[in-house]
Amino acid sequence: MNVEILRFEDGQPSGSRPDEVSEEAPLELRVEGQPLAVAMRTPGHDRELAAGWLLSEGIIRSADDITDLVEHGEMVDAMLRSPAAFSAAQHKRAVLSNSSCGLCGVATVGQVLRDFPPIISSLKVTASVLHTLPAKLGENQPVFRRTGGLHACALFSTDGTLLAIREDVGRHNALDKLLGWALLARVPVTDCVLMLSGRVSFEMAQKALAAGIAIIAAIGAPSSLAVELSTASQQTLVAFLKARSFNCYCGAERVGE
Repeated sequence: MNVEILRFEDGQPSGSRPDEVSEEAPLELRVEGQPLAVAMRTPGHDRELAAGWLLSEGIIRSADDITDLVEHGEMVDAMLRSPAAFSAAQHKRAVLSNSSCGLCGVATVGQVLRDFPPIISSLKVTASVLHTLPAKLGENQPVFRRTGGLHACALFSTDGTLLAIREDVGRHNALDKLLGWALLARVPVTDCVLMLSGRVSFEMAQKALAAGIAIIAAIGAPSSLAVELSTASQQTLVAFLKARSFNCYCGAERVGE
């Protein structure tokens, strides 16, 4: 979105000029016609966002659980293969799902682990490949380069090949879009490394766990609850990832030299 701004330099106005800002708009998420949540997201890839959200909420387990994703303007309605088994009351959000809150109302590791099993995976990635991921992520963030206002999540193969990337004002929306892409394209994320442009919060680790992702890497810092969840779920969690260094908080056996 283009806006007109007044630029200040050294405390003084230096004139007006156009500027591009990241777009944010509401998207209503429904299942079988029943409204469950409103996501404040960057428009685009809305069907993927809905599919990824359904997966991370535990409403579905695979693409086969969805018969259709119907878009009507700022709304996506998911049709399920087994609608009788769905309980709207169990999943409906009491609050707005905004660009900084993707897991409101779920706050304990035990609750999450009752819904999603721990990761069992022999997947490995070398440190040398991990070191290349931040630069590759940055090279493929076109809207961020123009606005400076979007988070990004990407899936890489263990040899460092970029498979897909999604940007959004909300980091959890970016991840839902990415997981939704993989779900609908039937790409096995269990064979991938998840790369995050920012920090690793509990919600991001939980969404990765819901998808079965074994290795999470991030440019930013992890939260204490993210470390606790990743440790309990037997994930590999790498953070503060740079071209020459990173911290591995758990699952170091999956990181080779």
